[in-house]
Amino acid sequence: MADPATLLLVTLLAIGLLLMLVLWVKLHPFLSLLITAMFLGIASGMPLERVSAAIQNGLGGTLGFVATVVGIGSIFGQILEASGGTEAIAKTLIRRFGKKRAHWSLSIAGFLIAIPVFFDVGFIILVPVVYALAKDTKKSTLFYAIPLLAGLAVTHTFIPPTPGPVAVADMLGADLGWVILVGAVIGLPITIIAGPLFGSYIGNRIQVSPPPHVMEELAKGDETDDGHSLPSFWMVSSIIGIPLLLMVVKSMIELFIKLGYMHEGTFYEVASFLGHPFTALIIATLIAAWLLGTRRGYTRKELLDISTKALAPAGMIILIIGSGGAFKQMLIDSGVGDVLAQLISKTQFPPIILAFIIAAAVRIILGSATVSMITAAGIVGPILDAYTLSDMHRALIVISIASGATILSHVNDSGFWLVGKYLGLTEVQTLKSWTVMETIIALGGFGFALLFSLFV
Repeated sequence: MADPATLLLVTLLAIGLLLMLVLWVKLHPFLSLLITAMFLGIASGMPLERVSAAIQNGLGGTLGFVATVVGIGSIFGQILEASGGTEAIAKTLIRRFGKKRAHWSLSIAGFLIAIPVFFDVGFIILVPVVYALAKDTKKSTLFYAIPLLAGLAVTHTFIPPTPGPVAVADMLGADLGWVILVGAVIGLPITIIAGPLFGSYIGNRIQVSPPPHVMEELAKGDETDDGHSLPSFWMVSSIIGIPLLLMVVKSMIELFIKLGYMHEGTFYEVASFLGHPFTALIIATLIAAWLLGTRRGYTRKELLDISTKALAPAGMIILIIGSGGAFKQMLIDSGVGDVLAQLISKTQFPPIILAFIIAAAVRIILGSATVSMITAAGIVGPILDAYTLSDMHRALIVISIASGATILSHVNDSGFWLVGKYLGLTEVQTLKSWTVMETIIALGGFGFALLFSLFV
């Protein structure tokens, strides 16, 4: 193994190579991360056969858990989307809250919907509701769009089973139940600040009307594209809550056992099995397929097509996450992880701050939130073994990384262009609204995580 100074230099060069491959060469992040991992191993002096083995072990070890969770979660979300469940949540909340408080209901709707549904899908499905409200009330589209986007972005960033938090939690050895619990506690106040509060502020300063070419969407009634009526709000909400509740209950029981309030037994075994992410998501998916699919007139062929469609976008994300696992494994096997751990432990630099800084730096330079998350997790993961951390502290570090990977979305982020084009914003308007909103979420998430870490 090379000396510590050489290993640190190699690590910096590897990160530089990753940025060059993605930004300049325009190579796909999956290949870029694998090539970077190979470079790191070879340049650090590892035998070539160990380099290949590390990549294989890293990919396999990461995908064994993450691919299953993301795959099942994608099918679960696609069923909710196809059945009109996401639209039902938004429209029901708007009816209950009234149009005067519709921006609050959209924020809540986004928060719930992004748990099973990808961010961009949820936004595209619900943006016609934003247009309709803006047209009826003569308010700026941003008055309603920012609260919706904030709810979607917070959940997509902080709460599993969305791919980013799942991958980071797996790479850091964090319990998903604790990540869900901490993410929800931190996410709710941030949603309020970045959503209705900031949305009201920016909506009164930037007047934007719905784009003319999408106005025909406003004629859409309470029907989904395939003619099925919208499902019940309470049914959809309950189905979304099932896997989250099962995973949180499992984590709480394990905490009570550690504290001596409970003992292991049959009840614990059953709760542990049902609360495992695989089991919890399968149960929720089967219930969704039955209640939102079969009972509402969907054929087996239609449900199969829905499931197949869900796995297409998930496949690309899974591969990127897997290559990030290979990068992490190379950091461990090359000895870089130990060197970084020793260096940081001597400086007393808290890993939760380091995690945020690394993720934020990669995010600002690279743009991709997913790549930023797994790059930061790959670097920070090996370091955590040098610290004695509780399950909650590890969950807070997951939130810190997710926060850093959200900050300052600008022209190198696909989300920047998606939001700008759909809302008919100029680049400057998108920076003043979407970019600021994302930064509020990032700084708020990191701030709360850092504050909570002082007490756990």
